[in-house]
Amino acid sequence: MLNLSLTAKFLILLLLVIGLLLAQKSYTLYQAVSPSPIAFWQISNEHSHQQINHQLWQDILTTYLVDLEQGRTFNYRDVSPRDQQKLSDYLNQLQSIDPQNYNKNEQLAYWINLYNALTVNLILNHYPIASIKDIGDGFTGPWNIPQLIISGQQLSLNQIEHKILRAIWQDPRIHYVINCASTSCPDLGLKAFSSSHIEQQLDHAATRFINQTKGVRFSHQTLILSSIYHWFSDDFGADQAELLKHINHYARPSLQQQLKNYQAQPKFSYQWQLNQQRTEP
Repeated sequence: MLNLSLTAKFLILLLLVIGLLLAQKSYTLYQAVSPSPIAFWQISNEHSHQQINHQLWQDILTTYLVDLEQGRTFNYRDVSPRDQQKLSDYLNQLQSIDPQNYNKNEQLAYWINLYNALTVNLILNHYPIASIKDIGDGFTGPWNIPQLIISGQQLSLNQIEHKILRAIWQDPRIHYVINCASTSCPDLGLKAFSSSHIEQQLDHAATRFINQTKGVRFSHQTLILSSIYHWFSDDFGADQAELLKHINHYARPSLQQQLKNYQAQPKFSYQWQLNQQRTEP
């Protein structure tokens, strides 16, 4: 056994203490200068009038999105290798952009389009599947899997949704414009999002979802709501009254009449089947 003198033991102990102090100082310094994810993504250039080109994504939507009143479907089965490469090129294009150089509205359109294009690309990379939840570990699905790197930051779908879109904009309409490739999810928009039409697109998406049966419906006098209103209840107000006020704002007259004076607890529903185009029998 190594026999160290008292002086040697003291020096070793002193070096260990100094090392621990330096490590703690470095960690504290890192915490002080390293931006939190939200603070990092809040940076924008409001003087910028640059616009990001989303034409490649628009081409994909125009070719493969099927417009049905109660829920748009996507024709994953028929996506050609050429168009899958086009989608990959689009995602690479967005990865090469630093969104901090753009104004807030341009950023919002960027993140929405990116999220939706990433989701479609994820499905295509694993197709055929019955549900997006078949991807990943079977419990948390694919949402925590790192998908790409933006401005040196590795991002997952969950980080884009919860640490950027919801955290920065704090707008309940965000829930109506990001698509999880499932039948109960708010529909993909027919048009790629753009900064010049962002408010109209957000309102249109809210109106569409709330007036679809997968968003809001009545069954035997019971109000059935999308589980989105349960999972993210804080985003829609402090209580049920505020939630119903939000829904009523976008509801058409027939639904407004049904919602009038509704007091009972609603039920919630959600289906995770893939939002794919159904083949003819």
